[in-house]
Amino acid sequence: MSENIADNTLLAKNIAEFVPHRAPMILIDRVIQHQQDSLITEVEITPQSAYFNHAINGVPNYVGIEYMAQSIAALAGVEAHLRDDKIRVGFLLGTRKLVMHQPQFTLAEKYRISVTRLYQEDSGLAVFDCQILAGATVIASANVNVFQPQDTQAYIQDNQV
Repeated sequence: MSENIADNTLLAKNIAEFVPHRAPMILIDRVIQHQQDSLITEVEITPQSAYFNHAINGVPNYVGIEYMAQSIAALAGVEAHLRDDKIRVGFLLGTRKLVMHQPQFTLAEKYRISVTRLYQEDSGLAVFDCQILAGATVIASANVNVFQPQDTQAYIQDNQV
């Protein structure tokens, strides 16, 4: 197993320090483990969780894609923090091989989201293998394609129609 790159002080930081989101749209709770090219985060489902649906007593499974995307963003944020760089916005481009094994994330359950970089170009285009686990059971998985430009504002301005 690879050495844990981020120390306990870094892992104890608020997740908001690593993702370019603000409450209430930060959906993951904490970073659990960081290694080169991979990160594990955690979310606990409560009635206050974003997208909590009382009719199903949980969060719909499709929100899992955003759990994966925010975990990828947290990996980018941890890496930026370690090299003393700024947190940059990224874009979710799509998923491949998406599998959801249950219809919702259940109230009072903790889930771990594991993201591992499979490929990254200098342009900022990357592919991640992602899994959401309940204990040792994989309940969702996907390959997630993302793009993080060096200069988000310039990229947005260059691509306006």
